Amino acid sequence: AMADPSSFSSPSCCVTRHLHLRCRADFGAQALRGTAALTARAERGALRCLILDTKDVQVFKVTVNGQDAQFAFGEKHSFKGTPLEITFPKELRRGQEAIVEISFESSPKSSALQWFTPEQTSGKKHPFLFSQCQATHCRAIFPCQDTPAVKLTYYAEISVPKELVALMSANRDGEMPNPEDSSQKIYCFSQNVPIPSYLFALVIGALESRKIGPRTLVWAEKELVDKSAYEFSEAEAMLKTAEDLAGPYVWGQYDLLVLPPSFPYGGMENPCLTFVTPTLLAGDRSLSNVIAHEISHSWTGNLVTNKTWEHFWLNEGHTVYLERRIGGRLFGEQFRHFHALGGWRELQNTINTLGDKNPVTNLVLNLDEVDPDVAYSSVPYEKGFALLFYLEQLLGGPDVFIGFLKAYVQQFAYKSIVTEDWKKFLYSYFKDKVDVLDKVDWNAWFHSPGMPPVKPTYDMTLANACVALSQRWIEAKESDLGSFSSADLKEMSSHQLIEFLALLLLEEPLPLSHVQRMQEVYDFNAINNSEIRFRWLRLCIRSKWEEAIPLALQMATDQGRMKFTRPLFRDLYSFDKSRDLAVKTFLEHRASMHPVTSMLVGKDLKLDQ
Repeated sequence: AMADPSSFSSPSCCVTRHLHLRCRADFGAQALRGTAALTARAERGALRCLILDTKDVQVFKVTVNGQDAQFAFGEKHSFKGTPLEITFPKELRRGQEAIVEISFESSPKSSALQWFTPEQTSGKKHPFLFSQCQATHCRAIFPCQDTPAVKLTYYAEISVPKELVALMSANRDGEMPNPEDSSQKIYCFSQNVPIPSYLFALVIGALESRKIGPRTLVWAEKELVDKSAYEFSEAEAMLKTAEDLAGPYVWGQYDLLVLPPSFPYGGMENPCLTFVTPTLLAGDRSLSNVIAHEISHSWTGNLVTNKTWEHFWLNEGHTVYLERRIGGRLFGEQFRHFHALGGWRELQNTINTLGDKNPVTNLVLNLDEVDPDVAYSSVPYEKGFALLFYLEQLLGGPDVFIGFLKAYVQQFAYKSIVTEDWKKFLYSYFKDKVDVLDKVDWNAWFHSPGMPPVKPTYDMTLANACVALSQRWIEAKESDLGSFSSADLKEMSSHQLIEFLALLLLEEPLPLSHVQRMQEVYDFNAINNSEIRFRWLRLCIRSKWEEAIPLALQMATDQGRMKFTRPLFRDLYSFDKSRDLAVKTFLEHRASMHPVTSMLVGKDLKLDQ
């Protein structure tokens, strides 16, 4: 087995198969403390020890089958944390199981957790906590084999202040008063489908729910619950479509949770409970492709999982492919092609930013001594999607290719795999088309940086209007600016506005007079759709419009979705008139930012190397 460069654990010796977690959230100390009982199975004979990943976690005591066991921390690594070596009181024979129970406490500076004081929440009355474990942060909550090569079931009992609600990436399994503390309540959870550690998730807060489908509740703070229920009402239609495309949904419940604005991602596919950013709340369901994306992960990612983060494209490329197939079913094939082309432009944009010789633009990465959070980009999503879209066109079209995808999910469900496993299965499924497959430049697709070797074909019907209008602005002279009017946008959807702005961002910055005229005729400042506003403000800062500086800083700090916050801060840093203010503003907000966002923006602003 190939080792995971991002983990200290060695699953070839021993695998953890089940977790029984009992813990309490201490909002005063900003710590989770309790016990993690791991059922470990020896994968070879005469096994004397188990190595687990930890990061800023205290360990007080370890028992193996109830007997005290010796444990020692190894050397601390800059981002991987510290290995924990547990010595078994007596050695295990191959196939033998032992229960390893660890008393632990997380640190207030845990990279997996963000703690909020009541003042930082919408309701202002109660504190809040959420976790984000992907890629390698579960080890910053409790000691575990923090590698996607290992899957385990879990049962959890979480004690929280009784006015709050706890939710996890699991099915809800009842609640009861805490017999030892009448101010606390215990919530129970069970996850009976084996999952990798990065899908462990916990949230605690003053949460309310609305039922929006037969297997779906939306959870949010009171202020946002109705808006969220409206925004995400397509969830059941998307789930049914996904089941038709990929096979039965095995997780039981599919709930959605809207997090505070600092949540660092668009969504996180925690099983049974997708986490989403409030920046999706556009009011018109136009950003629901993120929901289709997280739903799709229930098959690609959560059932079939990348064995290491070097093969992250297996999770994300297939998920974007499924997300866009769902969009095609619900809104038409032209819509799918429009978003596919938008993805190609997003890839161009990312590669422009990262550089076309940068090894993190390879589809398959080498993560030796590379932090997965630092390597993260749109490449595994969009280069991965482009490969699958290209193969779809090469191998006989969407109906043929979805047959492969469904068979792939069936073949590797409940397993963790690498790119070579995927490729072997592709060749065996299309054994009558090996000659076609052999013409694919696999080495360039997988192991070369920059744009892919081939561009798929895209239907341009919905993109043409965006291209035409962006060309008008690019080619306009000062004397042409009067020819633009609000009527230019009359026939355009919000998806097309996003694409129009994205096209302009791929070009040299527009003259300042152009963006000022654009504001006059289109009034983009009045639009609150996060995807439109983000691109508009980037356009303004790149054209050196000083009046946009406070608006861009506000968007970078009012929410913390890294897709928005990092490029906004980078652009503000690149503009001489806003550089100092960008740094000052970041330093003022740093303490209340998500730990991973804070770390990455710190690097972007050259404050931390």
